[in-house]
Amino acid sequence: MTATTHPAAGDGRPTLRQVAELAGVSIKTASRALNGDAHVRDVTSTRVHAAADQLGFRLNGLARELRRGGRAASVGLVIGDLANPFYSRIARGAEQVLRGHGLQLVTCSTNEDAATERALTASLVQQRVRALLVVPTTEDSAHLADEQRHGMPVVCLDRRPVGAEIDSIVLDNRRGAVAAAEHLLRAGHRRIGLVGDFSRLSTHRERVAGFGEALRAAGIAEWQRHVRGDSHDEASAELITHQLLSLREPPTALFTTNNRNTVGALRALRSLGPAAPRPALVGFDDFALADVLGITVVAHEPEDMGRLGADLALARAEGTGPDGVRSLVLPTRLVARGSGEVPPP
Repeated sequence: MTATTHPAAGDGRPTLRQVAELAGVSIKTASRALNGDAHVRDVTSTRVHAAADQLGFRLNGLARELRRGGRAASVGLVIGDLANPFYSRIARGAEQVLRGHGLQLVTCSTNEDAATERALTASLVQQRVRALLVVPTTEDSAHLADEQRHGMPVVCLDRRPVGAEIDSIVLDNRRGAVAAAEHLLRAGHRRIGLVGDFSRLSTHRERVAGFGEALRAAGIAEWQRHVRGDSHDEASAELITHQLLSLREPPTALFTTNNRNTVGALRALRSLGPAAPRPALVGFDDFALADVLGITVVAHEPEDMGRLGADLALARAEGTGPDGVRSLVLPTRLVARGSGEVPPP
């Protein structure tokens, strides 16, 4: 075969036409050869594949499958924040399952915006992903139920769907919060502050409910006066922690209900003067260096959530899923490292 230089396509990628010209065959024959058609002679197939290799041509498998009415070799994951390590660990667990099935994970971030969530899920459906894994940020999951009714498998992760019958995999938020509060109560604390997430989220409501359950059982009737919500990042958590500690009767202990809030609270505590009393602290979610810093946490395994979510979504896509809506609740555990064992001053 004589080497020939061909101009690149408009987007810089070689085309099927260029492969056919270099191999000296028609475009139809080149396509059949590259797609493994058994009726193409071996010598012709060899020549076409050599031309494709020389030009660096690759078949667009996705486009071919979509033209045939098939699904893309991918699963969509819609999360709240790409920068949050919690979601990164969920994605890692899902990828471990999907790679075993020859599938890829397409991850998108809503930045906790309801309109963005709806737009992203619609876009992924248009791309014909096999299934959707969604961490809902909306207060109404009707748009996910609509996609499910049209044949798209949907599994909600971390947060329960609202107003819709959709599979979900969540943490045991209530028991985790009860364990955190009881741990601080056993250390002797009676004034315990809570730095919480967006109040619209099911995770926030469940963790506040468990926290309040433990404090009421301990006879603390006015437990809500030290509860603060709508903090979803380190900066807002730092501000709220300062506000709590500036009260006339500040809390002697803190329960922070997610990893970002824990880091924000730690920044606030770092700014206290050397003579200022340090409140005890228990955070929900483990995070990097928490063990080094001696931070007591309510821990869990986000990778398990991703793996189980991917397994369930693929089972639904293949028609082998369980009967009825599946709701899995994953366990949490309290890991004592020192910060939650500090007694009140």
